[in-house]
Amino acid sequence: MPRSSDPPVAFSRLLELAQQADRLGDCRFTPFLTPPEAELAQSAAKRADVEITLFGGVEDAERRMARFSPADVKPQPFPIAALEIAWPKQQAPGHRDLLGAVMALGLRRDHLGDIALITGRAYLFADAALAESIAQSLTEAGRVKLAVHVAAELPVLPRPEGETLRGTVQTPRLDAIVAEGFHLSRGAAAELIAEGAVKLRFAPTLRPDARVEPGDTISVRGLGRLTVEDFGETTRKGRIPVRITRFGASHG
Repeated sequence: MPRSSDPPVAFSRLLELAQQADRLGDCRFTPFLTPPEAELAQSAAKRADVEITLFGGVEDAERRMARFSPADVKPQPFPIAALEIAWPKQQAPGHRDLLGAVMALGLRRDHLGDIALITGRAYLFADAALAESIAQSLTEAGRVKLAVHVAAELPVLPRPEGETLRGTVQTPRLDAIVAEGFHLSRGAAAELIAEGAVKLRFAPTLRPDARVEPGDTISVRGLGRLTVEDFGETTRKGRIPVRITRFGASHG
């Protein structure tokens, strides 16, 4: 079985795929990429002078495949399948339970996209070549029995509804924004960051003093996700108004 952990996709490998697409006149696909890897893929496409499309099976996916294709070639469909996961009422597993159960199958993380939790079920996006095997093997998560099948087509999921929050912070540091967005103390926010539970712009960070900019996305394991909409002018008391949209923990 493949290893359950795998190193980041190197720029050289992404450039090789992009150049193959140009040389062979055909589409080439990457595994599921993290957002930083997706940025490398865009650079590789630019250097190889080919087109690139990023898609994770659902709108606003965090983990996405890249498709490299020459400009004059008809794009091929992404090799992505959606596994619909259901469970008995009153026994809903959490996102971490589902991801842990999938990873326990020995799969590489880059063969798997996001897990989207919606009312009463979840969708796992995965490499289409592995979908049937995953559906047969994934039988429980966190002691909750699962019913899993490969969906006939990719679902159109409802856009998550966020809650708009307005507050003030002393500084646009990561720990301050996390504390404000989730109603935590600065100390508790700093502990979450030190534990590796926080991602800024989809990348893990251990720096509580990392600067946050308007438009940045912050995710905190087990709590949810924040989008920083904007900062206002510093008040006379030296505080900075901030507007944040908070989402529940439903993707990733």
